[in-house]
Amino acid sequence: MRTLTTVLIALVAGFAGAAAFLYSGLAPDRTREVLLANPEILPEAMQELQRRDMAARIEPLRDELEAPFPGAVLGNPNGEVTLVEFSDYACGYCRTSLAHVNSLIEANPDLRVVIREYPILSAASADAARMALAAAEQGKFEAFHNAMFASDGLSADDIDNAARIAGLDLDRARMSIEGGLYETQLQNNVFLGQNMGLSGTPAWVIGDQVLSGAVGEAVIGAAIEEARDS
Repeated sequence: MRTLTTVLIALVAGFAGAAAFLYSGLAPDRTREVLLANPEILPEAMQELQRRDMAARIEPLRDELEAPFPGAVLGNPNGEVTLVEFSDYACGYCRTSLAHVNSLIEANPDLRVVIREYPILSAASADAARMALAAAEQGKFEAFHNAMFASDGLSADDIDNAARIAGLDLDRARMSIEGGLYETQLQNNVFLGQNMGLSGTPAWVIGDQVLSGAVGEAVIGAAIEEARDS
């Protein structure tokens, strides 16, 4: 019981601290009065504080986040609204989200989707990510991206087969991969993901928001509208 009480006190203190920060323009007595009269403000204040914290993380990195590896873009490459997706070909939720992304692209002609290869689940994920960047370099990213998620697995044969379906020059792609051409990009994606606090895929950066997981078309769509209006 003592532990539970301690946790509850910590939570209330956290909410109160957030609210006090947001209402810091008021005199202390007035702040206390507002909080006591409107306790529902506390979770709302914490949510707003978290939003501000995330916006502060995103803003210094925005240009880098939204600048794709050349060719690794879906939708309108010149679109005014940018959705960044951190994706892993071994991720079943990323596979599920592909249909949502395609639907959002169809519904939003001004949407640019920057795909950041974030192969955190397996060594095979990294192999597929390298081939995806090779596909981007050859102007065949979307075809490879779709073929890879349509594949039954992530073996070397599966990756090569997706590359053939997409029409890649495999010899050229393998030469680029073996030469380490894409390692800096993959390392940079890890750097960006860690700075965003990402722990899994898919993850989405849109406007001042970071969304984690297969949140669905409606949630991403609402974030797109908010980013467009901001």
